[in-house]
Amino acid sequence: MALPFSLLAAAPSRLISLAGIDIAIIAIYFLAVLAIGFYLKGQSGTGEDFFLAGREMTAWIAGLSFLSANLGSLELMGWAASAYQYGILATHWYWIGAIPAMLFLGLVMMPFYYISKTHSVPGYLKLRFGEDSRLLSAVSFGFMTVLMSGINMYSMALVMKVVLGWDINFSIWVSSLTVAVYVALGGLRSAIFNEVLQFVLIWLGALLIPILGLVEAGGWSGLQARIAQNLGSMGGYTHLWGTLGNFKDNPMGIHWTGIVLGLGWVISFGYWTTDFLVVQRVLAAKDLRAAKMAPIIGSAFKMAVPFIVILPGLLGLALLPMKLVGEGDAVAMGGHSYNEVLPLMLARYCGPGLLGLGITALIAGFMSGMAGNVSAFTTVWTYDIYRAVIKKDASDAHYVSMGRWTTVLGVLVSIGTAYLVMQFSSIMDYVQALFSFFIAPLFGTVLLGMLWKRATRAGGFWGLLSGTVASVAMWAWVKADPSALAIVALSTDAKAMAENMYRALWSWLTCVIVTVVVSYLTRPKPETELVGLVYGCTEVPSEGHLKIYQRPAFWAAVVAVVFVILQILFW
Repeated sequence: MALPFSLLAAAPSRLISLAGIDIAIIAIYFLAVLAIGFYLKGQSGTGEDFFLAGREMTAWIAGLSFLSANLGSLELMGWAASAYQYGILATHWYWIGAIPAMLFLGLVMMPFYYISKTHSVPGYLKLRFGEDSRLLSAVSFGFMTVLMSGINMYSMALVMKVVLGWDINFSIWVSSLTVAVYVALGGLRSAIFNEVLQFVLIWLGALLIPILGLVEAGGWSGLQARIAQNLGSMGGYTHLWGTLGNFKDNPMGIHWTGIVLGLGWVISFGYWTTDFLVVQRVLAAKDLRAAKMAPIIGSAFKMAVPFIVILPGLLGLALLPMKLVGEGDAVAMGGHSYNEVLPLMLARYCGPGLLGLGITALIAGFMSGMAGNVSAFTTVWTYDIYRAVIKKDASDAHYVSMGRWTTVLGVLVSIGTAYLVMQFSSIMDYVQALFSFFIAPLFGTVLLGMLWKRATRAGGFWGLLSGTVASVAMWAWVKADPSALAIVALSTDAKAMAENMYRALWSWLTCVIVTVVVSYLTRPKPETELVGLVYGCTEVPSEGHLKIYQRPAFWAAVVAVVFVILQILFW
């Protein structure tokens, strides 16, 4: 069991100190994000402006914000840790675990989200399945979002503890309250513009480690050789698909079926097509074409993200003199954990000026992820819980005011969830567990709702509820009886990440089966009530008048070809 968060905070391990120029860079960044919030305050007076940025964003702004909301400290810290723990297999979460789903969102699902003019994914479920399904998904999403926010806070605390020796509580409160201020002032518009700024800063700062690390390692071949020397064998640490034919041949203890079906299908499609944190950014697009292009633009950049996220973890395996361990063991033994590999690599390469840029990149990642969670939570709480259940007939100004106060409250509640992260050896084990609880069954409900006219109100609700309960029950079963892992994850060699993949798959199947069975036992809505919500009942605007290179489908095909080439190159 991990030690309490306060105990960890009491004994920071300082690696380096900031020079005056580093402090200046960080201070300028904080002033810039606050200035954006104050500048946009006057443009967020209505609910449409505050919660959906007035639906005025271009495809590029919406696309970069869409990706940046997912490129928080969770990504930077968590997947670098997973790359150290599991090797190049962590790249699957960026390629097969993202690209097909992002393209599917843009081409297939965005028309229904956008045409229905919903404010949220739970809002779509209300239109398709009724108030009970909306409320269930809103409550589960709000709960998940608050838990996810703790990850960003924990990640930020790790950076400041390991690299600078700063007090954890100081780091958390300053950064969190800054996010609360600029999101409360400018709403989603402020979050989006700051996320675009943060996207640029993350790339500028995070590029330092992979470039300098590859130079030291002697390129990709040199990196492979060093990992082989340090671990005795490269095994699955440098092969993307070649070791997935057997559970025992790779460090994750997973079979290719878990990657393809659990991750590539259920968790990936569930997250990118139904998690309102990212979908909200696309809903802010100015028209349907921009809404379809935004995820496609995001997918092109997503394929490059492993260079700044996964590669530092692999470089840590090759170059760091010490062996990193799980979080609980690190605290107990006084060593460093998987989660600290990125700040350790940052300390290895960055001097004055470069260090300030690198730290600013990590802070920007933290604030981007935090703002994404907070703005999504605020919208779902205000529209899908507060207005739907508590106060149905208030003015638009009242809901905007509620949104501002909920932003601050959401940040404060999220701080407490940072303690929960300490119970997991890796940040991403924690995240994927949450996704298997809430996102996997939600994907089954939304997918059937959009593609199957026969799905009924009762089927949607009971399918979503049964899928969520089944996932939590499987998790609790394995915790109580570790031998159950052989049933849930199909192997006793499976690690936590593999268990999450299979649990998500069973959860999705449970949701789909229950939805289908209950739907055939109950009466469906007439087709006239499904217009704008379901394929076969909705006319999607044609793009035949556009030139081929202006069509979203063309650029989706280009991204898909590059995606296939990458799988072959790193097989």
